[in-house]
Amino acid sequence: MMDEQKTKRPVARLAILLGLSTALAVGPVSAALAQASDAPQEQLPSFAPMAEKVLPAVVNISVVEKAGTSPVVDEDDQDDQDDPSQQFGPGATPFDDMLRHFFEQQQPGRQAPGPKQQMMALGSGFIIDPSGYVVTNNHVVGDAAKVTVVFQDGSEHKAKIVGKDAKTDLALLKIDAPKPLPFVQWGDSDKERVGDWVMAVGNPFGLGGTVTKGIVSARSRSIDNSSYVDYLQIDAAVNRGNSGGPTFDLAGQVVGINTAIYSPNGGNVGIAFDIPSDTAKAVIDQIKANGHVDRGYLGVEIQQVTPDLAAALGIAKDGPQGALVAAVTHDGPAAKAGVKVGDVIRQVDGKPIAKTRDLPRIIAETAAGKSVHLSVLREGKPVELDATIGHLDEAKLASADGSDAQTDDAALGMTLSPLNPSMRSRLHLAHDATGAVITHVENGSAADSIGLEGGDVIEKIDGQTVHGPDDAKSLFATAEKTPSKPILLLVDRHGAKSFIALPQTPDAG
Repeated sequence: MMDEQKTKRPVARLAILLGLSTALAVGPVSAALAQASDAPQEQLPSFAPMAEKVLPAVVNISVVEKAGTSPVVDEDDQDDQDDPSQQFGPGATPFDDMLRHFFEQQQPGRQAPGPKQQMMALGSGFIIDPSGYVVTNNHVVGDAAKVTVVFQDGSEHKAKIVGKDAKTDLALLKIDAPKPLPFVQWGDSDKERVGDWVMAVGNPFGLGGTVTKGIVSARSRSIDNSSYVDYLQIDAAVNRGNSGGPTFDLAGQVVGINTAIYSPNGGNVGIAFDIPSDTAKAVIDQIKANGHVDRGYLGVEIQQVTPDLAAALGIAKDGPQGALVAAVTHDGPAAKAGVKVGDVIRQVDGKPIAKTRDLPRIIAETAAGKSVHLSVLREGKPVELDATIGHLDEAKLASADGSDAQTDDAALGMTLSPLNPSMRSRLHLAHDATGAVITHVENGSAADSIGLEGGDVIEKIDGQTVHGPDDAKSLFATAEKTPSKPILLLVDRHGAKSFIALPQTPDAG
C-alpha cells in the first residue's frame, strides 16, 4: 500500500500541473496540443528481421599471437601510473589519449617462472563471399601465429591471412568452406546521413552475436592522424571485442567497420568510429586480388590552408580550402607536372579538396599510371596542370606525409645565421639546402607567438628564396612596409617543411 501511494503522488502532482497549464492556455495553444495528440505517432523500426538475416554471416575472430610479440596494451591499463603532466606529447590532445583501437585480450593467469605463454585476442569479422572470405581489422590479427574464425553455432575454422593494410586498419582472411557460406553485401556509405539508423554486430567481451543499434552521429571524422580514411561516427554501443565487426544500414548492408572508440575508461560512452564501406571495399578488393594494396603517389608535402595562410597567400576571398604545397619531391610526378612550392591544390579531376587530408586519400585511391587534372592556385591565380600518378613506394612516403655572421630582426624577435656544412649536418638538411637558420627567438616576440624556435631554417619569405641572413633581413624590411599583412614563411624544421603565417605584432599571433 505504501508503495502504491509513493508511485501515485507524482502522477497526481503532474495531473494538477497539467490542469493548471490547460486552464491558463489560450485557444491556439490548446488547439495545437489537441492536434499534436491526434497526430499518428511514427513507430521506431524493428531490427529483428535484419538481425536474423545478417547474424549468420558475422563471426568471432580468435587470435594467438606469435611468441615474443609485444601485445597491444590498452591505454586505460596505464592511466593510473602516468604523470598527468606527461600524458600528451607534442600535438597530442586528450581526445588522442582516449582514442582506442579495441579488441578483447586475454592473458594467462600467473604461472611459475618460465617461458612466456602466448597471448590470446578476440575480435569480430564478417563474411563477404560464400567461398569463405572474412573481413576484420588489421589490429585484430596483428602478427598472429594462429587465427581461428568462430561461427554463431560454435563451429571453428582455421583461417589464413590473405593480406593486411595498416594504413586503413583492414585485413582479409580466408577459410576453407565445405559448402557456400552465408554472407553480407557492401552498402554505400556515401549515402549515409547524420541521423540515419544503423546496427552494429560483434563479439564484445567475448559475447558473440551481440546486436546494438544507434544512429550516424557525424561524418568525415579524422582520427589517428590518418590521411586515408574519413571515419563515420556512430553512437551504437561498441566495446572491446567489437573490433572488425560490421555496422549495417536498414537494408542490411555493411556501411562501416567498427574500428575505434573514444573512451576515458575503456568502455562504451556512445562515440565509436567506423571505416566507411566505400573505403573498405576498395581496399579489400585490392587485397583479394593482389594480397596487398597499391597506392598512387604524387610527390608533395602538404599542409592545411588556415585563414592566416590564406591571407598571406592572397587567396582569402577563396576561403581556407585546399592543400598547400610545402615541398615537391625532386623528379616526382608533381614536379614533372609543374607543381611548385606555394601552390594550393584545389581539385583533382574535379573532386574538391575541402580539407588537406582529402588530397592524399584521393591520390592514394588513384591507380599508378593514370593521368589526373590538377586545379591549383598560384599566387592567387588559377593554374591547370596534368600529372601522371606514380606508384607509392613505402620507402618514399609523402605526408598529409658561409660565414658565421649573425643578423638580428628586433621587430620580429629573431636572430638569424647562415647555413654551413656543419649546421646542415646537425639539422639533418640536404647538403645544398639554402636559407637562414634561427639561432635565437626572443620571448614574447612575434616569432615566439607562432612557435618558431632555434634550429628552424627560413627558406622563403613571401615566396622569395632566402640565401642567407642578409636576404632575410631585406625581405623582412620589404614585408614590414605593409604591417597589416602577415608574412608568409616557408620553414624547414629538421627536414620537415611547412608554411607559417608570421604576424608583425605578437598580439596578432
